[in-house]
Amino acid sequence: MVLVASAVIAAAAGVTAFVVLDGSTSTPAAHGFAGSARRSTTTSAVGGPSSTTSPTTSSSSSTTSTSTAPDVPGPAAPGFVAGQVTAVGDSVMLDYEDPLKAAIPGIDVDAAVSRQWTDGEAVLQQLKAAGQLGSLVIVELGTNGPITSTDFDNMMAILSGASRVVFVNVHVDRPWQDPNNAVIASGAGRYPHVVVADWATLAAQNPQWFGADGTHLGIDGPGADALAALVSSTLANG
Repeated sequence: MVLVASAVIAAAAGVTAFVVLDGSTSTPAAHGFAGSARRSTTTSAVGGPSSTTSPTTSSSSSTTSTSTAPDVPGPAAPGFVAGQVTAVGDSVMLDYEDPLKAAIPGIDVDAAVSRQWTDGEAVLQQLKAAGQLGSLVIVELGTNGPITSTDFDNMMAILSGASRVVFVNVHVDRPWQDPNNAVIASGAGRYPHVVVADWATLAAQNPQWFGADGTHLGIDGPGADALAALVSSTLANG
């Protein structure tokens, strides 16, 4: 899968290899889900709330898409780094950071505990302004609160012109899960080169992957591997 994903992405961007760029960090919101070892200063065997919520950031990033986007990524517009992959997410992304980096060599991951959708917008805008935003973007946000169609459009105002954008929908035991996933699905259908990695469906079929909160995964466990595979496959194949 790594070879396939790398070949498809590199061919579309006109390069032969991924370029590793430094990410930037964002200060997380004061609320949201804390999780396991990588997400706090307290080590935990599985994902789920721990005894401290000190935020941690990382600067290192399969099933069915619900979008009607084409299978081939478009050319990158000015302001994006062709061939580079950037992933921005919340604490759930920290759970599968290592498998994602293994699946997509050279990916730049910026994930943080309690990150809100608007925090993610700020991170992406900062990366773009600094000339460090990849033309292939993965967004895994929406775990920590409700989002609207306007939020989605605001995100796409930053990402318009990317070769491909993958939105990972959410699996969280909160009332905003289904409305957020509807916003993501609807939004993806309005923009070219935007696809959805349907984590919600795969996660619901495999409750054994999750910790006590039903949202976070055991770090680098089978659920983390499955989510990384879903995301990398969706990025490569649409």
